Amino acid sequence: MPGSADIDLSKGAFWAAPYAERAAAFEVLRREKPIGFFAEPRVRWAKQGPGFYAVTRHADVVEASRRPEDFSSAEGVMVFDRPPESIEFFDSMINMDDPRHARLRRIVSRAFTASMIERLDGEIRQVAAEIVDGLPARGTFDFVTEVAERLPLTIICRMMGVPESRHRFVAERTNIILGAGDPEYTPDRTETEPVTLLTAAAELAGMVKELAAERAGAPGDDLTSKLVNANIDGEKLTARELGSFFGILLQAGNETTRTAISHGLMLLTEHPGQKRRWAEDFERYAATATDEIVRVASPVIYMRRTATRDCELNGHRFRRGDKLLLYYWSANRDETVFDDPERFDVTRSPNPHLGFGAPGPHYCLGAHLARSEITALFRELLGRAPGVHAAGPPDRLRSNFLNGIKHLPCAL
Repeated sequence: MPGSADIDLSKGAFWAAPYAERAAAFEVLRREKPIGFFAEPRVRWAKQGPGFYAVTRHADVVEASRRPEDFSSAEGVMVFDRPPESIEFFDSMINMDDPRHARLRRIVSRAFTASMIERLDGEIRQVAAEIVDGLPARGTFDFVTEVAERLPLTIICRMMGVPESRHRFVAERTNIILGAGDPEYTPDRTETEPVTLLTAAAELAGMVKELAAERAGAPGDDLTSKLVNANIDGEKLTARELGSFFGILLQAGNETTRTAISHGLMLLTEHPGQKRRWAEDFERYAATATDEIVRVASPVIYMRRTATRDCELNGHRFRRGDKLLLYYWSANRDETVFDDPERFDVTRSPNPHLGFGAPGPHYCLGAHLARSEITALFRELLGRAPGVHAAGPPDRLRSNFLNGIKHLPCAL
C-alpha cells in the first residue's frame, strides 16, 4: 500500500489505475491526510490554478456541503476555473449559491418530487421492458450504448418533450461535454479541443431554446412547457436560466444514471451470490441494492467548493479563495461509516452514501428519478434475462470528475 506522499490526485495515471489501487490510495489519504493539498491537473482550455485541497472523509464532505456560506459553488464545481466564454453555457444551478440557487430550485423542484416520479414509473417500466425486448439472445453487445444509456436518455428527453429524432443528437453532445479530455469524444487534443466542447454546448443550448420557444406559444404536457410557463410566487425562469438548467439536466440525467447502471452490471457479474440473492427476491432488496450500486459506483467522483472567507473544517484552516474537492468516491468508502466498505452487499442498511451528493442545498434533484430508472431496468434484466453478465472488461472514461464507463461487452 502506498504512503500518502506517493499519491498524486493531479495525475492522469492515478485515475487510469485499477479501481482497487484507487480505493487503497484513498484509504491511505483518509487515514494519513484527510484534507491534503495537491497541484491542479493541466487542461488545455483553462489556466492552471494554485492547487486544491482533497476532502476525503465522509464527515468532512457532509459538513462542508452543509456550510454554503463558507464553501461556495459559485466559482464552479470542477477543479479548474471556468473560462469566461464558457459561463453562458455552463452557468447552471450547480454553479450557484443562494439566493439565486434557491430561487431556481424552488421553481424547478416541483417536477422532481417522489410523487411526480411515481406518476412516471409506469412509463419508465415500459421503456425498460422495450429495451430488454430488443436485446439479442446470442452473441455479445455493448451494454452501455444498447441498455444503460438508452433508458435515462429516453426518459429525460420524453420528460422535456425532445422529439425522438433528436435523442441521438442529445447523447452525442452530452458525451462531448462530459467526456472532454477523452480521445474518443474529443480526439483532436490540440488547441481546438475547447472549441469542440463549447460548440457542443452551444448546439445543445440552441436546441433547448428552440424547444422553449415552441412550448411558450403552444404548451404541452412536458417539463419544458411547465417550466417555460411557470410562475411561482411571481417568479419565472429567464431564457438563459431555462437553457442552463436543461443543459445540466440533459447531461446529469443521462450520464450519471447510465454510469450507475453500467457499474451495476459489472458488480452483479463479479458477485454472483449477490446477484442471485437479489433476483430471488427482487422487490425485497430493490431499494437497498439500488443504493448500494450508487454507493460503489459513485458516478460523480467529486464536486468543488471554494472558500468564501477564512474558516475551519476538521481543524484545518482555509483561506478565502482556497479550492476544496469533496471526494464522494472516497467518502462512500469511509470505513468509519460503512462496514467493510469494499464489499458489495445488496442488503446493506443503513447506507448513508453520498452518491447523490451530500445533505445541503445541492443534494441531487433527480435522485428519485435515478433510483426509479435503475430499479426498473434491473427488474427487467434479472426477471427476464437472468443470465445477463458482463462479458469482458469495461472501457472506462478518461476522467477525474466522472467515474464513467464508455463501453462494456455483455451477453445474455
